[in-house]
Amino acid sequence: MDLFDHALNERMTREAPLAARMRPRSLDEFVGQEHIVGPGKLLRRAIESGRLPSSLILWGPPGNGKTTLAFIIANSTHSHFTTISAVLAGVRELRRVIKEARERRKLHNQSTILFVDEVHRWNKAQQDALLPHTEQGIITLIGATTENPYFEVIAPLVSRSRIFQLHPLKDDEIRRIVESALADETRGYGDRQVRLDEDALDHLVRMAGGDGRNALNALELAVETTKANADGVIVIDLDVAQESIQRRAVLYDKDGDVHYDTISAFIKSVRGSDPDAALYWLAKMLYAGEDPRFILRRLLILASEDIGMADPMGLVVAAAAMQAFEFVGLPEGVYPIVEATLFLATAPKSNSTGAYFKAYRMLEEQGVTEVPDHLKDPTRDATALGHGRDYIYPHSNPGHHVGQGYLPRELWGTYFYAPTDQGYEKQVQERLEKWRRAQRKALGIENSRLAPDLNQDELAESKRRHDTSSIEEA
Repeated sequence: MDLFDHALNERMTREAPLAARMRPRSLDEFVGQEHIVGPGKLLRRAIESGRLPSSLILWGPPGNGKTTLAFIIANSTHSHFTTISAVLAGVRELRRVIKEARERRKLHNQSTILFVDEVHRWNKAQQDALLPHTEQGIITLIGATTENPYFEVIAPLVSRSRIFQLHPLKDDEIRRIVESALADETRGYGDRQVRLDEDALDHLVRMAGGDGRNALNALELAVETTKANADGVIVIDLDVAQESIQRRAVLYDKDGDVHYDTISAFIKSVRGSDPDAALYWLAKMLYAGEDPRFILRRLLILASEDIGMADPMGLVVAAAAMQAFEFVGLPEGVYPIVEATLFLATAPKSNSTGAYFKAYRMLEEQGVTEVPDHLKDPTRDATALGHGRDYIYPHSNPGHHVGQGYLPRELWGTYFYAPTDQGYEKQVQERLEKWRRAQRKALGIENSRLAPDLNQDELAESKRRHDTSSIEEA
């Protein structure tokens, strides 16, 4: 490196964003994540001893210290540290790094730490390329990801790695980071006269949303764009702070874990008849920019799956809300979404529509049986084969009901549908029991049997197989 390169690096360091300048250089400066780097914790012991696992993955939301921990590990070991971004680099770049690491080990007996930022962005083939080199000890991998590695990182790499989950920073930790930047004379604003009002600090902390980088970026914008007063003091009051960070940072990736976790919390709140929690998670999704149509589709499913026959109007309201939204759009279109949410959350609940999957599972296990002759279409083979013969038209009987069999004979008396005593379905329960008694009497059946309920795992598996089968047929 010549003098010009050195001068350029020095200037870039001085002009780097505040969040980059204030990056902790040691565990003593690191703020937060006490559950993994607190005194006596495994990762802290590994860093301090310089004995790292062959691979580790740091998983957590933005701005909570993943990259910082990687740099701290680099500073605490005698290994060569190389960093690449999975967004920009591919297998070709990885091969170059591996080649250099192999030569470094051969010539200087020095190990290499490879930090891969956003490792989940690499496809399976790219992630596979890491495996032999981590196993041989050519590199020690540190991967950083904002997505759940158990879903987004290939299983062989996960099984060879220690995974550490990082959490959003707490308000008091964000406060410490901001105050440290104001006091640091070398990297922060300690060499300037900056006065950050208490209510302004509270606003920065509250709106940062657990993201330390977000808080420092807002502080930097406030300081750098505010002129000093007559006394040479840069005063950051509440108005300036509100201009610097106007919306609370909400971690939300439409294809990531938070997306699925939030819609899960929303649906479970509606299913659990908690309209207040449902409104909270609905507000989070819409605030973060979720597609309202996605929410409405899930409400349509819930209306049949979790309310169903207890209040058939639930499906009508959900469908009407979807149609109304298409007519109105945002922002006023939020009202039909809210109305549907409140209606479904406060409606009586029944999951009796899941009876379909009992029948589906029986078909999977026992196979499809032939349709009884009296139920077959009589328009083609009535004369020759007797199709439709002996069928009794229900409307020709009192009460528009007749006790004839509609299942194959070997399944007579098998009931899949078990009405609940909730809402409208209680009336269905009473009516259906009368019809079933009449049917058993007409068929000469004394006992009936209810198909066994599916537990949550069995129901989910039946749904998965059903959905997969339906997609393949389509």
